Amino acid sequence: MPHSIVRGIRCVGKFAVVLTVATAMAVCAAATAEADCGLDCEDDRESAALSLSGLAGLGVGALFGLYTLTPRAIALAMVPPDQFLAFDAIIERESGWNTFAVNPVSGAYGLPQALPGHKMSTHGLDWPFNPVTQIRWAYDYMNQRYGSPNDAWVFWQANGWY
Repeated sequence: MPHSIVRGIRCVGKFAVVLTVATAMAVCAAATAEADCGLDCEDDRESAALSLSGLAGLGVGALFGLYTLTPRAIALAMVPPDQFLAFDAIIERESGWNTFAVNPVSGAYGLPQALPGHKMSTHGLDWPFNPVTQIRWAYDYMNQRYGSPNDAWVFWQANGWY
């Protein structure tokens, strides 16, 4: 019985990730398009707002494609390219890119092995199952504590933790 509950939570979590990524893509595309055209965008504001409602028109194939994105692929779209290799190295060593990773000794949780895991709730109540929330939290943590993922990686290499 508990296994079916966990599978159900993961399914709901993955669906939430799909909606989050799809919404972020639509919002970013609309914002980028507006920034690119300057003052000529006044007439396009309504169509940009409608782009979110256009998500409902995505075919099942498009949503399934988003559903199958790995946390690493999501992070690749979120973390700046010059910081990604360091970010990737840390997350790979901390959790193996497992959104549900739990350290059996300390109880650290998720992709970034936050301790305690609920610290990630500052970035969303879906932190236990949403890799987008965990990636956002980890990226912000690395920037706030170390200055950047690159600097966090330098620290990690010297200490074996960050």
